[in-house]
Amino acid sequence: MRIDSHHHLWDLSARDYDWMAGDQMAPIRRNFAIADLEAAIAGTGIERTVFVQASMTHEETYEALVLAQQTPTIVAVVGWLDVDSPASLAECEKYLAAKGGSYLKGIRDIAQDHPDSNYLARAQVVKTVQGLGKLDITYDILTKTPELKAAIELVRACPDTRFVLDHISKPYISRQELEPWKSLITELATFENVSCKISGLVTEANWKDWEVSDFTPYTDHIIESFSTSRIMFGSDWPVALLAADSYSQVVGLAEKVTAGFSASEKEAFWALNVARSYKITNL
Repeated sequence: MRIDSHHHLWDLSARDYDWMAGDQMAPIRRNFAIADLEAAIAGTGIERTVFVQASMTHEETYEALVLAQQTPTIVAVVGWLDVDSPASLAECEKYLAAKGGSYLKGIRDIAQDHPDSNYLARAQVVKTVQGLGKLDITYDILTKTPELKAAIELVRACPDTRFVLDHISKPYISRQELEPWKSLITELATFENVSCKISGLVTEANWKDWEVSDFTPYTDHIIESFSTSRIMFGSDWPVALLAADSYSQVVGLAEKVTAGFSASEKEAFWALNVARSYKITNL
């Protein structure tokens, strides 16, 4: 079995997705429903998926929980919370008590490009994420390089919370820059409660002119730092369609990255690490 640890769905008539503004986002500025996802994954070996929030609203998360209950494809939901709010843990408990609440396995807030690069190290954020650990909920880290130092401080303060780093923290692949991203990843990976999604690569490269070799310095470092026991596949579909022809092309890229893995390492990458990181048991 293969599990996609990171995809989105959205209905543009339901709410505003401000981050899709601009001509360059036009290819994905349309509705993507569960039927579209199931058509996209056909023939790729992906059988189960993790829905990840794309809107900073509680409503999207509640809708995703209901959808997960209705379809066998989605086995986990990473919902949204304002983790800098004192009310966030109470809201998380409401998610868990709602219809489909058992599918809530993770929480994500948006730290990348935050006006405060130390957002993740704020006292309330730390308190909330510590509380997520007590609820057995994973926290997804969405950062770029400038926010990684704060992410490390957050992880250091939350030894009993599971973390998953999204999109290898979005290094500047298009410019082929490695530092300081590389050194910060090395430090973050020393914490055994952090895993990493090999996802979102193509949209950090030159969208229409990337080669598999562009990603090698980055994926090699991720594999070396986290080992094969703490990395997992994520498509970042449909956002990936900005720089990839199809879902299957993204899967193909991951297959090339993991071509040298043993059978057991591939099983870990494509399924077991995802299930462990999100405490997924309904497979």
